[in-house]
Amino acid sequence: MKKTSGQLNQMTVLFALCMFAIGFQSCNEKPKEKAQAITEFNLTTAKAEIEAANKNFMAMVAAGDSIGLANSYTIDAKFMNAGAPSVIGRAEIQVAMSNIVQAGITKVDIRLENVFGTEDLIAEEGELTLFAGDAAVGVEKYIVLWKKENGEWKLFRDIFNSNLPAE
Repeated sequence: MKKTSGQLNQMTVLFALCMFAIGFQSCNEKPKEKAQAITEFNLTTAKAEIEAANKNFMAMVAAGDSIGLANSYTIDAKFMNAGAPSVIGRAEIQVAMSNIVQAGITKVDIRLENVFGTEDLIAEEGELTLFAGDAAVGVEKYIVLWKKENGEWKLFRDIFNSNLPAE
């Protein structure tokens, strides 16, 4: 019985050593990272998306669609029109856009000059011309900050002012 008991003790010790070695080895191995699809930010792609959004914006101005224009902005957007107080949020931006349309603006020509930024925030600078009918009634410069909301770029901050000298 002693011989069997001794062999059992040796097997127990050997088993414990093996388990310790396996456990120790697994602690030293780096976990295998799951292959994730990493989407790398591309400013050229973002610029193309913003240019498409600008074309859509111009079409909505031509259609007099103040609701669609307001929906082009983030929920917490700020619209800073020259000669008027800033407005915040889509509801107030929709009123401001309605006022612009009712004032006779029938077209806007947006000319994007440059974009800067990251996947979180893009700054766009450019020039625009406002039309009432066929007549240009304003030539202006602008800066827009774009932010992604629900996967698409939306206007987050929008400011523009006239290129004409102050009266």
